[in-house]
Amino acid sequence: MPAILIIDDEETFVKNAARFLAKSGHEVSTALTASAGLELFGATAPDAVILDYRLPDMDGVSLIQRLRTHDQAVPIVMITGHGSIELAVDAMKAGANDLLTKPVALSDLRQRLENLTRRQLDSSRLRYFEAREHDARQQILGESPAIVALRTRIARIAEAQGAHSLPPVLITGETGTGKELVARAFHYDGARCSRPFIELNCAAIPATLLEAELFGHERGAFTDAKERRIGLLEAADGGTLFLDEVAEMDLALQAKLLKVIEDGRFRRIGSVHERQADLRIVAATHQDLEERIGQGAFRADLYFRLRVLQVNVPPLRERAGDALLLAGRFLDEFAHRYRRVSLRFSAQAARAITEHHWPGNVRELRNVVEQAVLLSTDSEIGLQDLCLPARRTTGEATAGTMPTAAREAADGSTLDRLEREALIGALTDAGHNVSQAARTLGISRDTLRYRMEKHRLRQRSPG
Repeated sequence: MPAILIIDDEETFVKNAARFLAKSGHEVSTALTASAGLELFGATAPDAVILDYRLPDMDGVSLIQRLRTHDQAVPIVMITGHGSIELAVDAMKAGANDLLTKPVALSDLRQRLENLTRRQLDSSRLRYFEAREHDARQQILGESPAIVALRTRIARIAEAQGAHSLPPVLITGETGTGKELVARAFHYDGARCSRPFIELNCAAIPATLLEAELFGHERGAFTDAKERRIGLLEAADGGTLFLDEVAEMDLALQAKLLKVIEDGRFRRIGSVHERQADLRIVAATHQDLEERIGQGAFRADLYFRLRVLQVNVPPLRERAGDALLLAGRFLDEFAHRYRRVSLRFSAQAARAITEHHWPGNVRELRNVVEQAVLLSTDSEIGLQDLCLPARRTTGEATAGTMPTAAREAADGSTLDRLEREALIGALTDAGHNVSQAARTLGISRDTLRYRMEKHRLRQRSPG
């Protein structure tokens, strides 16, 4: 329930109103003077304010003006024993949302507060989604070369795309890197930004239900199909359908998805009539689809159709300097959400954030910062508040401690170095002929090109 601040010098009214609102589940703070009210307002960040026009140290209109310098949106209700048109006009000009005349019926006061806070919540949600959708590419935060290159790639594709015949996009990257944000950027920075963006997590729905979610069904198509239902393909018509964790889709459904990508046609379950959908498919996965193809779990033709445009989202450990920048953004967000003002990271905590490997990427960082905001008891978040695994140095190795070489292999540094050296060796032996190097390594040409891009290896002319 919303938190309420009452500023009134009439103690009986304050006590009764606070008790009444508290019974409804509200968290209530009270002040008998304007100065005390201003101090509480800064400390508690209430969701709504009730204030009296006549206060010992300031009139209500002046107090509203002071409050509005700190928060332009918080609902304010002014109460007065001397109602007049002039006062009402002054109060509304100052920023009051409502005006009540004493004696005040507490039930009426509660109803007006609930209406105001509900309207404010709806407005905040609308602003949130508008901000999320506007210039979505700018929501991909970071200043590292890897993330700047990602934003540039998205911008080029978004500028090139027209309103029709848009090829699919395949977004790859480790779990927690922000693939959904990239998918939204492709949609909201493109020609279809005003059309629907529909998201489906293929891993979150049982395979038996996934087909109905995608294609819809006719009444009586199967047990419990008591009415006709459109699927997400129809819901996304004209816009974008984002298939997250597409590697989890079963083979039979993959074949049907391929047909939709090829000609835009599909049938609802239980229907004999084909329907046309004009939409763009954006798919994402953290799995190696070529490995899945080798296992017989993913169709090669669907893979090559999905990856007409492919974008790899870099892991946080490859984004030098971005971890601390993102941590600062998350700190501001959660400090505001949990009303923890003036929070900051200690020097030790900032260094730990910079040096941590972040195997869970941005999602892990976000969770760590939220936990730290909730656990910290001081204005400074210390190393102990982050609850990160203790770092081991070479000198700390014991019989029960992982050796340095094993630790390097665990965090991927040795494996990455060995893979890069193998690629360079194969390309050199093949005279920089990519096809021949791929055959030598026993991988496909596309896989080799993906690995070359990962390690920033440029193709040279054979010779």
